[in-house]
Amino acid sequence: MLKARRRVRAAVVLFSCVVVLLGLGLSITWAHRTTGSVRLQRFTQSLPVSRPAASGLSASDAMGREPIVPLSARLALEPSLDPRKVALGNRLFHETQLSGNNQISCASCHKQDSGGADERPLSLGFEGQLSVLNAPTVWNSSLNFRQFWDGRVATLEEQVDEPILNPREMNTSWEAIVSELNQNDDYVRTFRQLYPTGIQPASIRDAIATYERTLVTPNARFDHYLRGDKTAITDEEKAGYQRFKDYGCVACHHGANVGGNMFQRLGVMEDFFLARGKVQTADLGRMNISGRPRDRYVFKVPSLRNVALTAPYLHDGSVETLEEVISIMGQYQLGREIPPDDVTLLVKFLQTLTGELTGTSL
Repeated sequence: MLKARRRVRAAVVLFSCVVVLLGLGLSITWAHRTTGSVRLQRFTQSLPVSRPAASGLSASDAMGREPIVPLSARLALEPSLDPRKVALGNRLFHETQLSGNNQISCASCHKQDSGGADERPLSLGFEGQLSVLNAPTVWNSSLNFRQFWDGRVATLEEQVDEPILNPREMNTSWEAIVSELNQNDDYVRTFRQLYPTGIQPASIRDAIATYERTLVTPNARFDHYLRGDKTAITDEEKAGYQRFKDYGCVACHHGANVGGNMFQRLGVMEDFFLARGKVQTADLGRMNISGRPRDRYVFKVPSLRNVALTAPYLHDGSVETLEEVISIMGQYQLGREIPPDDVTLLVKFLQTLTGELTGTSL
């Protein structure tokens, strides 16, 4: 009986996948358990329209072909990105003077050798304090429709304030940063050349965000496959992609960034947090921002680009392997037990999403 229920619920989820992918509606069917029973709710939310530049394809090209579209290398080389600002932003991204104890930089938690993320479940911040959520990758973050797990800001410029002012992370103030950078003649000269106002919070934000917009990772093997090179991935990897579509993973992980463009509840088919236990404030997700009970446990869907490099997984960093997180997604998001052979194929597909950064294979 339970299996039959799960098949019915899975069918509902797959139906909503079709609706999302074809753009025929804005409704997503959700399910959750209450007092031992399952009741379906319809949750309507506006999804952002994919920007044509993000894929290198027109909107009409992107629709009707594949749920995932190739990532354009042009994004990292956009003419509007002043290379001098990119260089300054790169320097600031690695600048420990942006922290209260001059020991932490943006790169401390967003590491190139960890897929632009952190190899720790929770990052070490000011005086060894732990962050409350796993550090998401900064790579391809310019393609996300919102920033942070709870989507509390929309732009990369706004995002800069959060870790800098957070007492658990960098624990400083803009006044202190501006004062300290003004003691460095090279910074003073460079900022004056690029910004009429010199060293100010707005110019620091702009430089860092400009640099982050170059952290795009195109030319994954799967991108080559989508562009027509059918030899770019193996038969097993193709089978893994087919499973990815068949199971309905593409309902949330689609577009050029293979995610990052919608919110979803962690625990659609079963209560993930009931099973995990010890619910923390950070686990409430979007509800912490909106105050709405329906947003409890709702998070921004992460991008799966370079996912093979960004362990550990989930918002709390509690899952160490792709195999484990696939099984968890099957159980709690799809109401399915994914057989080991299919898990293996799905992992092989996800490994094809590793791209290049500044022309170097990752």
